[in-house]
Amino acid sequence: MKSAKLLAGILSGVAVGAIIGVLFAPEKGSEIRKGISDKGNTYTDELNEKFNDFINGISRRFDNVKKEAGRMADNGKSKLSEVEAEMKDKMNG
Repeated sequence: MKSAKLLAGILSGVAVGAIIGVLFAPEKGSEIRKGISDKGNTYTDELNEKFNDFINGISRRFDNVKKEAGRMADNGKSKLSEVEAEMKDKMNG
C-alpha cells in the first residue's frame, strides 16, 4: 500500500512538473504541441518496432518447436514400425 501511494505521489509530481514546464516554457504553444506530438510519434514508432521484433521472435520459436515436434513424431513412427516388425517376427518365429 505504501509503495502504491509513493508511486501515485511521484506520478502526480511528474504531471505537475510537466504542466508547470509547459506553462512557463519560452516556446509558443503550437511549437510545444508539435514537439510533444513528434516525441509521441517517435515513441509509437519505437514501440511498434519492438512489438514486431517480439512477434517475429515468437514466430521463429514457434516454427522451431513445430519442426522439432515433427521430427519427434517421425522418430516415434519409426520406432513404432520397428516394434511392430519385431512383434510380428516373434509371433511368427
